[in-house]
Formats: sequence, structure tokens, C-alpha cells
Amino acid sequence: MNTDGSGFHTLQLPEISPETTYLYRLDGNEEWPDPASRWQPHGVHGPSRIVDTRSFRWMADTWKPLQLRSAVIYELHVGSYTAEGTFDGVISHLDELAELGITTIEIMPVAQFPGSRNWGYDGAYIYAPQNSYGGPAGLQRLVDAAHQRALTVILDVVYNHLGPEGNYVGKFAPYYTDRHTTPWGSALNFDEADCGPVREFFIRNALYWLEEYRFDGLRLDAIDGIRDFGARHFLAELSEAVESLSGRSGRKKVLIAESDMNDRKVLESRDCCGFAMDAQWTDDFHHSLHTLLTGESAGYYASFGGLHHLADSLRQGWYYDGRYSVFRRRKYGNSPRGISSDHFVVYIQNHDQVGNRARGDRLSHLVDQAGLKLAAGVVLLSPFVPMLFMGEEYGETAPFLYFTSHEDARLIAAVRQGRRDEFAHFGWGQELPDPQSETTFHSAALQHSRKDQSSHRAMRDFYKQLIALRNKYLLGAPSPIEVAVHESEKVLTVLRKSAPATLLMVFHFGATVVRFHLTVPLGPWRVVFDSSAEVNSSAEFNSSAEVQQPRHAHRLDELLRATSASPRSIALDLPAQSFLVFENLSPTE
Repeated sequence: MNTDGSGFHTLQLPEISPETTYLYRLDGNEEWPDPASRWQPHGVHGPSRIVDTRSFRWMADTWKPLQLRSAVIYELHVGSYTAEGTFDGVISHLDELAELGITTIEIMPVAQFPGSRNWGYDGAYIYAPQNSYGGPAGLQRLVDAAHQRALTVILDVVYNHLGPEGNYVGKFAPYYTDRHTTPWGSALNFDEADCGPVREFFIRNALYWLEEYRFDGLRLDAIDGIRDFGARHFLAELSEAVESLSGRSGRKKVLIAESDMNDRKVLESRDCCGFAMDAQWTDDFHHSLHTLLTGESAGYYASFGGLHHLADSLRQGWYYDGRYSVFRRRKYGNSPRGISSDHFVVYIQNHDQVGNRARGDRLSHLVDQAGLKLAAGVVLLSPFVPMLFMGEEYGETAPFLYFTSHEDARLIAAVRQGRRDEFAHFGWGQELPDPQSETTFHSAALQHSRKDQSSHRAMRDFYKQLIALRNKYLLGAPSPIEVAVHESEKVLTVLRKSAPATLLMVFHFGATVVRFHLTVPLGPWRVVFDSSAEVNSSAEFNSSAEVQQPRHAHRLDELLRATSASPRSIALDLPAQSFLVFENLSPTE
């Protein structure tokens, strides 16, 4: 190869064809795969292969771009979503996801990792789709099939580290720096000498997925692990490059960050020295809701547990905005006030919050059906961008455990010990499932046959109704929100003055029936959703009327005539862990 004197080596091979395998020979003897390999058909240690991704025949020529205000995201892991564990296996379920009301599927990382079992965050070749999932062509078929069904697709990418096994980038250039460390070891070199080509390597990767695979957006894993203390942060440069691509293509591409920093700079514009991410995951919302439903208080849950935590998270996006955190033992975060609600992605389950439990417990293991419905209601009726974790919509009970298929014995031992250390904060001292075991992996596979069982089918219908309600009232569009805490009754009330109607929501977190006096604004109101009813009715009442007797929510089956000109207190008997949604029938201004 020819050197240009600046550290780059090139060689023109005009006759080389797709399917050609190759290696790089360094210093005359060592041979290694290409760090920018587009395909590793024989795994992380094998040779790279030339693949022509641009020759794929796309069938979907037009589809709606990803719009966060109307999005309902569905996170899935390709390897455990179906028995096949392939991209093509996922395609067979896209119709039912679209019918449910899902708008966007978010695929956990698919960059080539060791073996065939992995969450994907150990990827060593960030340009190469996993061979055991179906390689480049399989991934393109999946994205194309989703677009044909009007579904958009987000890919989870990892730019904070590379997996340790099969990772040879350090042999080619100074991809790492000793100046910073991360939970995974030495940090990638985003701000030291010779960092320019390293930054370009990852930025080009983002553009590669968005252009050649037609992804509609990227989810950026744990951005706090991207150590960059330069004047212009890598993420700001990345968002600028993606914005430029959106302009050239005429199609908006979205960047969603995973961040628990509670730092508004993630979402601020570059003009305000921010990273200009389109949205970010919001852990405070999850922790607030999870603790109310389960009562757990170990680890980071120690900083949550009150209705006020969820109330403030609903009002502004996260709770810790400079307040003192018991778990962190310091003041934490800054204020997200003024940032519109469509910049926050919320959830009650995701791969981390399920899989990073000792037993991979889904919420279906921790609460009853009423609790599951209440959780779904808070998430899907929130002003934020809701995300479901695969199987959640029908109450899947298969655990989602952490699994690997490493070949390095020392690495296997380190992973096992690391899991034990991680769980120490939560007091989970029981014997842990072995991440390396095939049994652990197989236990995580979804059991799609459960969808046909009555209780699971009912849960799926419940989710479908909730998503339809969200869409009908445009709850993803930013609008004024008023949240009130009623601590003694364990009730939150949420008033949403959104188009096309004003909605009043009542969320009850108590474990027993409670009599709650609901003070509502003037005008006739209709019950449009009742989580405790088998079939959601359209009962009506008028807030100006006298109500003599307490009523169960699903018994509000008459229009009560107005007898006064002031708001009234309506007495309701709220079942345990339930919620109601009322619509104001007064003409909108």
C-alpha cells in the first residue's frame, strides 16, 4: 500500500469484486480484519468481505419520515425476538406491530459481535451487520419491509466503546487515549492528538447507516461515555453532519441520545453550545413510575418513590434538576424547563431496566395486571415520546437476561464478576444466571404463542386502545399540562389542554379502593377511558351537577344536568391501581 505521509495508506484495486475476502497485513507479518469492514461472514476474528450495499433493490420508494410528536417506538432485540433470531424473522411480525399502532421500531445494536448471542453492545466492527442475523442484505430487507408498512426504523449504535473481543483497531491507529477512562476501559480518542480521523470514523459510520441502509434515525448509547473535553464536542459535530444529510436527502434523520446526566445541553442547539440531539431517554420518568408501582427502593431507586417525583417528571421531563440525590449523594442535573415534550423518550421497560436486573424480571413479574395497565396508561398518555419494550404489549413473562457468547476465558470470567458487582447496589445476592450459557439466551426469547391466550390478548387490546386514544387526541404534540398531587389518596391528576379537546386524567397508585373527590372545571365531561372496565365506555357527566352518592368510574353512565355555575367535586370510588380519562365536551375556542 502507498503512504501519503500523514499516516494513511491506500491501494487502488479496480478489478476487485463483491464477495472478495481480504485482510490487512501490518508490518509484514500480522494479518487482521478491516476495522471498517462491511461484512464479517466468519465472525470477529475472520477475514473481511467486500459487499456492495448500494446494489440492493429497494421496494419502498416513499415513506413518511420519523416524526417524534406522533411516534410510538418499539424496542426489540433481533436475536431473541423470534425463534429464528434473524432480520427476516422480524419481518414476519411487522404487520401486527403496525396494526397495534407502533410507528417506529428501534433495533438494538447489530454491529458484528463475538459469537451469535449478545445484546449487541460488544460490537467490534461498527460497519458490519451481524452475520448470524443475516448480514447486510438481511438488514436491508428488514428496513425496506418496515418502510413498505409505513413503519420507520431506528438503529441503536455504540460510539462510547468497542467490544473487547475481536477489536483490533488499536493496531491500526491511536483510536484510544489513556487520558480518559470509561466503564469499559480506555476511552476512544475523541479529543487527543490524531483524534480527527477517529471522529470521522464514527461520523461516517452514522451517515453510512442512514444513507446506505435507509435508517430514519439512530439511538446513541450512553453518551456520557463519549469522553470529549474539546471546544467542539463530537456529538455536536455528529448532529451537524446528520442535519446536513437531512438537507441533502430532503428527509429528516433523527438522533436520540441515551443520557442519565439530566443535562439540557444534550438537547440545546449548537448555537447555545449544545449537542442538538432530537430527543433523549429519560430515566427519571422510569424510576419515578417503577418505584410507585413496585415499592423498590434499592440502588438508584432510593432517590425516588414519591408521587412528587413522577409529577415533576411529567411537568418538565426529569426530576433531578439541581436537587440533591440520595443515591448520588450530591446535587444533580439542571433544569429542562422550556424544552418541548417531544424531546423526551419515556418507558416503563427497556433492555436496561429489565435485563440489568439479576433475574431479568419484566414488569409482569413484579406487578399484577392492574399495575401493568396503570404503567401503560402513564407512559402512553404522557406528553412525551413513548417507547415499549418487545413483548410488553401483551404482558410477556419470559425474562430478558444478559447473554454473551465470548470465546476468551478471561473475558468470560470478567463479565461474570462484573455482573455480580453491578447487582451489589441492589442487594440481589442470589445465584445469577450465567451470561455465557445458551440456556440463559434461550430463556429470553419471546413466546409469541402467548398472544393467543385470553389474558395476554386482552392486554394487547388494551395497549391498542391506549395508542388509539393517544393518536385521537394528539397527546404527543406539546401542550399545556397541569399536574396535581393528592398524596393521601395516592392520586395524580393531569389536565391536558391539547387539540382537539381538553382531557382530565386521574391516576390512582394505591393498593386498595379509595374514595376520591375530583374537582373538575366547568362543563360537561365524558369518560373516554377506564382502565378498570372490561370494555371502555363513553359515559358522560356534568361538573356543575350535584352528585349525591359516590360512584365507581365505570358507573358514570348518564349526562348529569347543570344546576350551578361553579366547578363541582365529583366523588369517585377508584379501584386499586387504576386510571380514568375524561374529555371536556364544551366547545373548544
